[in-house]
Amino acid sequence: MNLPNALTVGRIFLIPLLVVVLLTKFEGRLVFGVRKELVGAAIFGLASLTDFLDGYLARRRKQITTLGQLMDPLADKLLITAALLSLVQLDRAPAWIAAVIIGREFAVTVLRSLAHGRGLIIPASPLGKIKMVAEVVAILALILGQDHLGQFSVIGTMALWVAMITAIVSGVDYYRKFARVT
Repeated sequence: MNLPNALTVGRIFLIPLLVVVLLTKFEGRLVFGVRKELVGAAIFGLASLTDFLDGYLARRRKQITTLGQLMDPLADKLLITAALLSLVQLDRAPAWIAAVIIGREFAVTVLRSLAHGRGLIIPASPLGKIKMVAEVVAILALILGQDHLGQFSVIGTMALWVAMITAIVSGVDYYRKFARVT
């Protein structure tokens, strides 16, 4: 397994840790003496960073593999889904917005899987990348938006709306690309 794929696998392994930190009620809301929101944001930030690094390293080292092209978007979807569901559970994100974003993620995964089954790969679109950045900003801000860091809630909510709108638009874009290649 090459380094980019190992980073993707590492991102997948961070997902359960993120959920545990976000949803467990720690005494005093501290994890090893640190506010659980900061720990959760750090875990999510690290996982998001691996998303950037795996793609960058795969291109730079010419280690782009079919496994990586399939596993990376799946890892992204798992991370975003777990984070959004955790934020819904914590009452920091509206369930309906999370459902729209997660529904789009699964629809795009199905389209990409169908295309792959036909020997085709639909690459990530620029809109999908904008959506991912908006999701990362929204999730980080909403995680940090508890208690004394409440000013992040407004930023997180605005970024979540941007993520939802770009999710819808990029989902339509993926469907158009799929329709063209099949």
